[in-house]
Amino acid sequence: MTTAAAPSRRPRGPAWAGRNYSLLTAAAVVTSLGSQGALIAAAFAVLETGGDGGDVGLVAAARTLPLVLFLLIGGAVADRLPRHRVMVAANALNCLSQAAFAALVLTGEARLWQMMLLTALGGTGQAFFSPAAEGMLMSSVQGDQAGRAFAVFRMAMQGAALGGAALGGAMVAVIGPGWVLAADAAAFAVAGALRGLLDVGHIPPREPGGGLLADLREGWREFAGRPWLWGIVVQFSVANAVVGAADAVYGPLVARDHLGGAGPWGVALGFFGAGTVAGALLMTRWKPHRLLLAGTLCVFPLALPSAALAVPVPIGVLCAVMFVTGVTLEVFGVSWMTALHQEIPEEKLSRVSAYDWFGSVALMPLATALAGPAEEAFGRTPSLWGCAVLIVVMTAAVLCVPDVRNLRRRTKQVTHGGRESGNASPDAERPVGGLG
Repeated sequence: MTTAAAPSRRPRGPAWAGRNYSLLTAAAVVTSLGSQGALIAAAFAVLETGGDGGDVGLVAAARTLPLVLFLLIGGAVADRLPRHRVMVAANALNCLSQAAFAALVLTGEARLWQMMLLTALGGTGQAFFSPAAEGMLMSSVQGDQAGRAFAVFRMAMQGAALGGAALGGAMVAVIGPGWVLAADAAAFAVAGALRGLLDVGHIPPREPGGGLLADLREGWREFAGRPWLWGIVVQFSVANAVVGAADAVYGPLVARDHLGGAGPWGVALGFFGAGTVAGALLMTRWKPHRLLLAGTLCVFPLALPSAALAVPVPIGVLCAVMFVTGVTLEVFGVSWMTALHQEIPEEKLSRVSAYDWFGSVALMPLATALAGPAEEAFGRTPSLWGCAVLIVVMTAAVLCVPDVRNLRRRTKQVTHGGRESGNASPDAERPVGGLG
C-alpha cells in the first residue's frame, strides 16, 4: 500500500536568511533597543549629578578611548578565535559594566570617575565585539543577494534603534536614567545568549600565522592597498568625531536649554532612526551601480543636524532634518558593507574591519573631550557650525579618490587568497579592475 507523499514545507524566509543570519539579526535588534536609550541615559545621568557639558564629554570620551586602544587587537583576535565566542565574551563585559553603572545611578552614589571607568569597560567590550560581529555577519551571507541581506539586517537594527531612542528618552524623563541603563544591561545578556548559538562550522580553519603582530601587518597591507578603503575611513575619522561631539555633548545641552529636555531629544533621535529604517528599506530595492559614489554623495546631509542645532531650529524642523539624514546615511551604510563583502577575503574580514573601526573612531575621544572647552572658548553655536563645515569638506575631499567614484557592484565575492567565487546573475555588472 502506498501513501501519499507529505507536502514539502515552504521555506520560512528567503534563501539568504539562514540560521546564523537570523540569530545575528535578532541579537542586533535586542542590543539596539537597549543601547540607544542608554546613550541618552548616560548623558542625563551626568547632568543630574551636577555635571556640565565638559563632564558629559569626558564620559563619552571614556567610552571611545578603549575603542582606539583595543580595536586592532580585537580584530586580530576575532580572525584567530571563533568569532561567536569573542562576541559573547564582549557582551558579558558590556552587561556587567552597564549593570554596575545602573546600580550607582539608582542608589544616587554615582561619581564622575566611576561613570568614566564603567563606560570605559563598555568601550573595551565594544572594541573586541565590533570586528568579530562584522566578520561574522559578512560570512553569513553569500552571492548577489548580499546587499539586500545587509539592508534587511540594518533595517531591523535601525528599527529597533528607533524604538529604543524614543522609548529611552521617554523613560529617562519619567523614571530616570538608572532604569534605562539597567534595561540595557539586560539586553546585553539576552543578546549574548543568542550569539552563543551561532554555528561557525562553515568557516574554514585559519591557517597558522606568525603571531599577533604578523596578523596585524597582514591586515594593514590589505587595508592600505585599497585607496577607496582608507580614503573613506579617513573621511569618517573626522565626520564621526564631530558628529559624536554634537550628539553626545551639544545635543543634550541644546535639548535642555531650547527643546524641553530629554523627551524631545529622544524623539528627534527617534526620527533619525526612522530615517535609517526608510533608507534600509530603499536599499532592499535599489542597487546603485557605483556603490561608493552613491554612498559618499549621501554623506553630505550628515552636516545638517549640527547646523540645525546651531540655529537652533524648532523640534519639528529638527525631527525632519534627522529623518532625512538617517535615510541618506543608511544608503552609505549598506553600500559600504556591500563593498567590503565583495572586495575583502573572508579570512581577513575582522582585521580589515578593525582598521576601519579604528580609523573611524580614532578622533572621537579627543573630539568629545574637547567639546566642552570648545564651547567655552568659541561658543556653542560656532562650534556646531564648525562641525557641519568639517563634514562637508571631508566628504568633498574623498570624492577626489578615483576608486571611490568608479568601484562598481558585482556578484562575485572575494574568497581566500583574493580569488573570486560565485555565479554571476543575468543582471551582473562588470567588475572594476585595479583595486588593491
